[in-house]
Amino acid sequence: MNLLKGMFKSRDKPQNRVGSSFSFLFGGTTSGKAVNERTAMQTTAVYACVRILAEAIAGLPLHVYRYRSDGGKERIPFHPLYHLLHDEPNPEMTSFVFRETLMSHLLLWGNAYAQVVRNGRGQAIALYPLLPSKMDVSRASNGELVYKYYRDVDESGINPQGGYVTLRKDEVLHIPGLGFDGLIGYSP
Repeated sequence: MNLLKGMFKSRDKPQNRVGSSFSFLFGGTTSGKAVNERTAMQTTAVYACVRILAEAIAGLPLHVYRYRSDGGKERIPFHPLYHLLHDEPNPEMTSFVFRETLMSHLLLWGNAYAQVVRNGRGQAIALYPLLPSKMDVSRASNGELVYKYYRDVDESGINPQGGYVTLRKDEVLHIPGLGFDGLIGYSP
């Protein structure tokens, strides 16, 4: 009989409740619909806010500076990273699109990642955005940060089955958002 009472209980008394006690961990809502970064972007208000903030940040001027010995700073337009950051981070993107993409990742996932591609002399020659939902950040036994990125079958030209690619700390530009440990940001 208690089973039937639970199924046919009155709905005329609203409850002041946002979700279950596990909703923070699993993303549940009282509507029963899953809310994640991709489904949130289907909401007009979320999309508009992310777009406005990402475009505003991407449109800001970007320069490379160096600190002087007297405590001041000076602009360095001929720094090797200036071209990557200001003009073209990779052959497929402009600086605006790259920064807009990273900012949207930061706003939705709480982290932004880009792979740093280097030449034989160790100089950065390209930056490619990486999806935060496919990244796992951990510490190796020696204390160094290790980034594991999952590549799908369609992304992996080297490994047709897909799988994880391990990247060192110096191979990833990581911009963490608000978080408690300073290493990984929480998804807003």
